[in-house]
Amino acid sequence: MSWSERQRAMLREMGIPAFWPVPPSAPAEDVPMVAAAVADVAPIAPAPAPTPTPTPPLARPARPEVKPPVSIAAAATAGIQAILRERPEGIDQMDWPTLRQAVSGCTACGLCESRKQTVFGVGHQHASVMIIGEAPDEQEDSQGEPFVGRAGQLLDRMLSPIGLTRADADANSQVFIANVLKCRPPGDRNPLPAEVAQCEPYLMRQIALVKPRIIIAMGRFAAQSLLKTSEPIGRLRGRLHDLQGTPVIVTYHPAYLLRNPVDKGLVWDDLCRVREQLNQPT
Repeated sequence: MSWSERQRAMLREMGIPAFWPVPPSAPAEDVPMVAAAVADVAPIAPAPAPTPTPTPPLARPARPEVKPPVSIAAAATAGIQAILRERPEGIDQMDWPTLRQAVSGCTACGLCESRKQTVFGVGHQHASVMIIGEAPDEQEDSQGEPFVGRAGQLLDRMLSPIGLTRADADANSQVFIANVLKCRPPGDRNPLPAEVAQCEPYLMRQIALVKPRIIIAMGRFAAQSLLKTSEPIGRLRGRLHDLQGTPVIVTYHPAYLLRNPVDKGLVWDDLCRVREQLNQPT
């Protein structure tokens, strides 16, 4: 595939390496020359092998016990269970200040007991593009903001080539970012379904207030929670979905790309689809 100069610039912004052809190997005619040179050297008689000295057999070390991975169901049985309480009433009618206050003081599940602070979300309150991530990690829990650290830096590089930013700008350029969960799960474990369900009304109210033209769901939990599906993310991406009339594009989370940079090209395809949607007349 050939790339235009504009596409190459966008790839460089995202940190995607260019794929150049591998240089050809040495010409075949060099091989006979090497073989002839070797043939001119007189063979050297091998030295007699020393008589082996018998050694007593070593005791075989005990093989360590390998434990199978623990499933979410097994973890719940072991004590990792969602602690559920009452949510505030009237979330679907809250304005921005009331919603932020409700999230800040939320005790609807047990995650409130281990968090440092809630991670409400940041960005333009009427953004054309809303990005939805999964759950806060340790850095987000400390700073109270989604997508910080290396993942946040990569997200900035991903958004820039398609004309989007997290910095202060107008609604067409600045995104709004939120997570499926507003509190960090202990040890950055996966969110439990009951925890996601308890937090969902807050996210749905944020979507209703922002009224984005398009939603980018980043990561498996974000995509599956929004679309109410158990399909893997590899099958969800690459096509346009719908959430109550709003187009949804699924892609990989920046934290995943830091571990699997080979998939940056797939995310680039998804972001180009976002740009195409934004370029359509409203």
